[in-house]
Amino acid sequence: MEEKNLLEGKKVLIVDDEPDVLEELGELLSMCEVAKASTFEEAKKMLETRPFDIAILDIMGVDGYKLLEIANQKKVIAVMLTAHALSPENIVKSFKGGAASYLPKEKMGDIVLFLNEILEAKQKSKHFWWRWLERWASFYDEKFGPGWQDKDKDFWEKFNYYL
Repeated sequence: MEEKNLLEGKKVLIVDDEPDVLEELGELLSMCEVAKASTFEEAKKMLETRPFDIAILDIMGVDGYKLLEIANQKKVIAVMLTAHALSPENIVKSFKGGAASYLPKEKMGDIVLFLNEILEAKQKSKHFWWRWLERWASFYDEKFGPGWQDKDKDFWEKFNYYL
C-alpha cells in the first residue's frame, strides 16, 4: 500500500527571488495548489489576502524573516529555505522566529519528503522540528564542521526539550 502524500491539494506559497528555484519547487510540488512570489511585496500581499497551508520562504532577497512574522500571524506553516543564509545562527533564528523548519536549497529535491514530515508532525500533534535534527544532523556536521552547535550551546542543549 502506498503511503498517502499529505501534500495532496495543499495550498503552498513559494517565495524566492530566483526564477529557477520557483520553477523547480513548483514542479516538485505539482500535487499542491502552488502560488509563487518573487518579491517581498508580492508575497506579503498574497499572505495577507489568500489562505495558504504552507509558505516556503527564502531568507535573503525577499526579507524572509519579515514574511515569517506575517505567516505566523496568519497561522501558515512557514519553512525557511536558503542558500546564502545557511548558518547555525540562522537555524536558531528560524526556530526562535516560529518557522516550522529550515532547509538548505541544495536539498530542495527532498522538499516533498520534508514537507510531508512537517504535516505528519502537525497531524500527530508533535513539534514541527521533531525529526529535523535526526534527518539533517550529518548534513550540517559536514557543512559546518564538528562542534558547529557549540557556538550556541545553551540553545542546542535545550533544543530537544523544546520538542
